[in-house]
Amino acid sequence: MTPSGDDLVEMLAALANPLRLRIIARLARGRDYTSRLAREIGVSRPLLHMHLQRLEAAGLIAGSLELSEDGKAMKFYEVTDFDMHLTASTLAEAARTLTRKEQS
Repeated sequence: MTPSGDDLVEMLAALANPLRLRIIARLARGRDYTSRLAREIGVSRPLLHMHLQRLEAAGLIAGSLELSEDGKAMKFYEVTDFDMHLTASTLAEAARTLTRKEQS
């Protein structure tokens, strides 16, 4: 299924950041929780959280809360099942469905 123009803009904007690409690459190897992701990628948890929110809003990752054995809540993230094949015709189709006005 081809994403709508608005969805495509959101997805591409989310992927237009090197750190978010690194997060996607890491999660493509398997789901993980916030603290370990922050350590592996080498960023603070608040910064990572901001980027995870952007990726989740774009539908590229999904998060779920789980309880650890000691009762702590841990947020796990995993890559969603997305497939983007960009061609001139898919971009033209997506452009026809845009509802958001251009931003300067």
